[in-house]
Amino acid sequence: MKKLATVFATGFAQVFLVSANTYFISRTTWIGIAFCGFGISYLWTVNVRRVSIGTKAEQFVYSSGAMLGGLTGVLLAKNIKPN
Repeated sequence: MKKLATVFATGFAQVFLVSANTYFISRTTWIGIAFCGFGISYLWTVNVRRVSIGTKAEQFVYSSGAMLGGLTGVLLAKNIKPN
């Protein structure tokens, strides 16, 4: 169960950052773009191996985390007000 929670969390985090970054890019929020860009790239290096050799259940859990991360990323980024 702990492994599935980790797979979910990494999927969530990566797509959360992608969604937030898209929002920041559209509003030229430089610090948000920098933070998310780094986070996306770092998590991608961790996630590639984990998901490519994962079971079908792990791939489904990862995708579910990614879906929720995308929704939450936009919601949070939308509520951050740039200067």
